Amino acid sequence: MRRVTPKARGYFLAILAALVALLLRKMISPLLGAENPYLTVWAAIVFSAWYCGVGPSVVCTIVSVFGVWYWFLPYVNSFVLQNPKAEISGMVLFALLSGFVIALGEANRRAKGQSEREVAERGRVENELREAQEQLEHRVEERTEQLHIANQRLSEEATRVRAQAEWLDAANDAIFVVGSDETITYWNKGAERLYGWASTEAIGQGPHELLRTEFPVPLAEISQQRQQGGWQGELVHTRRDGTKVTVASRWTPLKEGNRNLRSWLEINRDVTDRKAAEAARQLSAQLMKMQDEERRRIARELHDSAGQTVIALMLNLGQLKASENLSPEEARLLSDSYALLQNVSSELRATSHLLHPLLLDEIGLWTALEWYVEGFMQRSGIAATLEGDPNFARLNSDLEFAIFRVVQECLTNVHRHSGSPEATVRLLRSNGEVRLEVHDRGRGLPAEKQLGPSGNGTTGVGLRGMRERILQLGGNLSVQSNAGGTTVVATLPITATADASNNETVLA
Repeated sequence: MRRVTPKARGYFLAILAALVALLLRKMISPLLGAENPYLTVWAAIVFSAWYCGVGPSVVCTIVSVFGVWYWFLPYVNSFVLQNPKAEISGMVLFALLSGFVIALGEANRRAKGQSEREVAERGRVENELREAQEQLEHRVEERTEQLHIANQRLSEEATRVRAQAEWLDAANDAIFVVGSDETITYWNKGAERLYGWASTEAIGQGPHELLRTEFPVPLAEISQQRQQGGWQGELVHTRRDGTKVTVASRWTPLKEGNRNLRSWLEINRDVTDRKAAEAARQLSAQLMKMQDEERRRIARELHDSAGQTVIALMLNLGQLKASENLSPEEARLLSDSYALLQNVSSELRATSHLLHPLLLDEIGLWTALEWYVEGFMQRSGIAATLEGDPNFARLNSDLEFAIFRVVQECLTNVHRHSGSPEATVRLLRSNGEVRLEVHDRGRGLPAEKQLGPSGNGTTGVGLRGMRERILQLGGNLSVQSNAGGTTVVATLPITATADASNNETVLA
């Protein structure tokens, strides 16, 4: 259904009020007669003037005038007037008074509307002010929270900076900053410990003059590289007590935004002991290489010289044994001498192979290991086996010799110390790496003599020698041992150049 508009409702109520007032006057006519014909319609006029509007009030007035004229003015129930002049004057007066009432009602309604509008406007303004106050309070809270967060971040940043300063002081490395005027502006505790000068003594000094730096290249070249992004290398410094120290130094430029170099950071790590250890290791490698070469020379001499002499003697004795003019005693002595020469030949051949197996140079690692493991089993009575691929390809001669020496040393230790009834040698090759494992089921090593991946452990001379050989070739050696036995694991990288050089040697 179509919704009734407020304007139509006002007309309806005004007309209804007029009809109800006329009906009420009709009902009390027996009491009033022809007197006061407009008595009840005033209520309708007032009602419509106050609540229905000007238009409905005018309609209500017209309906009331014509209703009173028809029903209550003589002659009743007709529009014929008994006293026209008096009755028309009454109707005009009623209309004027009704207009006055309507004017009062309209004024009252407008005043009420104005008051309602003012109240609504005041409410709207109050709501806007309240919303503005709430927004302002919300912004103040947000700003306060932002300031609180900013303060927290500043506090955290200050704490972090203090912690970093403490970390720099706790570092073992010597760390200092040199400003644009080439003087020290920061000097940490590590620098104090390394060089001997306190921070108050070092700050403001030139680092190169203070430390009497010895450069590997001209300082101008280092400065140029420092400006281009940094420099690192080894320097020699002099401590406060006059002793020299070798440091691994790194220079890093410190810039402010996109500006030019403002200062630079220098971090120095004491590598004096490491350099000494490297020198000792190089000396050990040279001695070991000289020892291997000497063993190879002696083995070759035993095989080519002494061995050939023994064989010549055996041939001569063989010819004497064929003679028929020997007495029984001479034949016995000759036979004993021949047997002794056979033993000497076997011992020379075994000693030669133990010093340096010629099979290793001529045929390769796998065949040499097969020969050695088989001979070890015969000499020691320990059930030794070699596991892996019999078609194991040739390696660089240094790798092959190192692996053979590790197997030799491990099996010697098994025979002398472990008490194991068996030993397993496993040689594997994959992903550019050779892996050697030697395992026994003996009594094991004490915990303090076990060698871990880091090389820690109070090991014997044999294990240390094995580890030195492996480290020189870039590999690792570890020993794990318990009551169930000992396992020595060695891993060595295979380089393409090593394989290529060895293959060329074999083909040659």
